[in-house]
Amino acid sequence: MCQKNDGHLIRVVGPAFDIVSGWERNGIPLKVALQGIDRYFERYYRSRSARGATRRRPVRVEFCDADVLDVFDEWRRAVGITRHALDQAGEGVAEGGPADAETPPAASDGSSSRQGGRGLSLSAHLERVLLKLSSARAMGRIGPEMDRVIDRVSLELDAARAEARGLRGEARRALIERLAMLDRELVDAATTALAEAVRDGFEVEADRELAGYRARLAPDAYRRAHQAVVERLVREHALLPVIDFA
Repeated sequence: MCQKNDGHLIRVVGPAFDIVSGWERNGIPLKVALQGIDRYFERYYRSRSARGATRRRPVRVEFCDADVLDVFDEWRRAVGITRHALDQAGEGVAEGGPADAETPPAASDGSSSRQGGRGLSLSAHLERVLLKLSSARAMGRIGPEMDRVIDRVSLELDAARAEARGLRGEARRALIERLAMLDRELVDAATTALAEAVRDGFEVEADRELAGYRARLAPDAYRRAHQAVVERLVREHALLPVIDFA
C-alpha cells in the first residue's frame, strides 16, 4: 500500500489493524490480499481519471477490505475451499469472512474475475477466448509444442464460433461439454510442456499459498485445492484463457 500510495506511510493501527488481523484469521493468503488491494486501486485510479482529478489523498487499508474479501471469495471457489470442505475437516470459515455458496469450483487465468462465460453469450465467449489464445500464441512462453496445441484448439473454436449463435438444446450442451474437454486438454498440454524446474516451482508456490489450510482440510480436499492452484499458475504463466463455459 505504501508503494501504491507513492511512498506515503500507512499506519496499521486501530480499525486497520483489526481488518488486517481478520484477513489473517480468515486464512487469506498474502498474494490474495495484495490482489484485492490492487483491485481497489485500479478502480480508484479510473474514477479519478474520469473526473480529471490530479491530486489525491493516500488510500487507507480500510477502503480495500471489501475488495480483499471479494478476491478471497473468488480464490476459495477457484481452488475448491468451500464451507463444506472445511466442515468435513472439522473447521469453518472464520466469522466475518465472505459468504460461501456451494457452487462448483471456477478456474482462473490470473485475473481477479472469472474468465469463463459468465455474463457473456456463448459466441462472445468464444470470441474472447480466441483473442486470448492468439495473444498467448504470439508470446510463445512455453515453446513450439504448445504453439501447435493452441493452433489446433483455435481452429476448432473458430469453427464452433460460426455456429454458436444459433445453437439450442442438445447441440448447445454438446458444444459446452466439448469446451470443457478442450480447456482440460490445453492446461494438461501446458503443464506437460513446462520445464521440470518451472513445474516444481509452481508446486512450491502452491504449498506456500495454501499453507494456512494444510491442517484445516481433509487430505483429498487439500490435494484438489493444491492441484487447482498449480493449474492456475500454469494458466498465468502460459497466458491461457478459460475455455470452459460452465
